[in-house]
Amino acid sequence: MNNQTEVYEGYEVGPIRPPSEAQSLMIRISRNCPWNNCKFCGLYKGTKFSIRPKEHVIEDINQIKRFIDIVRETETLSDSDSSKKLAEINSSLGESERIAFYSAVGWYRVGMESIFLQDANSLIIKPDDLVEILEHIKACFPEVQRITSYARSHTIARISDEDLLRFANAGLNRIHIGMESASDEILKLIKKGVDKETHIKAGKKVKKAGIQLSEYFMPGLGGNEYSRENAIETADALNQINPDFIRIRTLAIPDNVELFKDYEQGIFTRTNDVKIVEELLLFTEKLEGITSTIKSDHILNLVMEYEGQLPQDKDKMISALQWFLNLNENEKMVFMVGRRTGIMNYMYDLVNSNKRERVLNIIKDNNITTQNVDEVVWELMKRFI
Repeated sequence: MNNQTEVYEGYEVGPIRPPSEAQSLMIRISRNCPWNNCKFCGLYKGTKFSIRPKEHVIEDINQIKRFIDIVRETETLSDSDSSKKLAEINSSLGESERIAFYSAVGWYRVGMESIFLQDANSLIIKPDDLVEILEHIKACFPEVQRITSYARSHTIARISDEDLLRFANAGLNRIHIGMESASDEILKLIKKGVDKETHIKAGKKVKKAGIQLSEYFMPGLGGNEYSRENAIETADALNQINPDFIRIRTLAIPDNVELFKDYEQGIFTRTNDVKIVEELLLFTEKLEGITSTIKSDHILNLVMEYEGQLPQDKDKMISALQWFLNLNENEKMVFMVGRRTGIMNYMYDLVNSNKRERVLNIIKDNNITTQNVDEVVWELMKRFI
């Protein structure tokens, strides 16, 4: 809910953004998640959703603009004088101003190309307010090339085509949607609050508005029972949408989420890395007639070479998955442990003698075997959520 009497307490930064927005300036429009029921997500549990007053968001943008202007002025100074000037400014600021200052300086240094609107579902605010915020961003930072946001399919499906076009014209040019799965059975089991039909409707509406679309697929979300359905139904939905990007987010289950309780009770069975790769292989084989770019831009994904542009890179991506599946059980274990400990990132790391020796020592010191490696991997993956 909006709180019209809320007092402005300074520039805010939310807890999350997509990896692809690592160099984006964060502008927080809402706090937390209005749905907050997904069984696999614990990020916003115990928090209250609220929409920040539009005037507060505008003031955040103004603060960043003031600091950007100051940083630009220091560009005429020598390196030592510039650093001294920035240090003096920093020491004179209060805590909330300092956050804005750090954000402005960091953003300026990476080129000021993109802005990400936080938190989980910024498009839930009044369309007129979002347009005003977008137009103010563009007025303050005309050099910005990309303004992006997370959004729920359920929310987008309820926004008129006219309003989505207004967002696009005001500068919103990429939306990230957590599809996760397009299997109605899985979506119901994980309490996603949306169905396949709505996912497809929302995706098509975004594309119709001329806004770039990133859809997220979560292999493993159906467990062992619905692995094939997760792959086939999600591929079918994406074939109908043809998003600009398909981003892979392998499932990991921290102890504090509802899905972990389902696992403990035997309601949900976790897939292992081998099953995940098999699911991705089936998913890829079912993608037809689209021109999406598949991105494996997350540390939880196993085979980082699984990336490319459809349709021309489809065989290459399939080959990357088959490479892992064709390894013997011991080599699979070495690569899984290497990847999950951060020692190995790519296929060729498996034959890197230094990295391989480090992984083999970890396996030996921790008594990891082909029989217990899945449990080890599950525990390691929790660190990255």
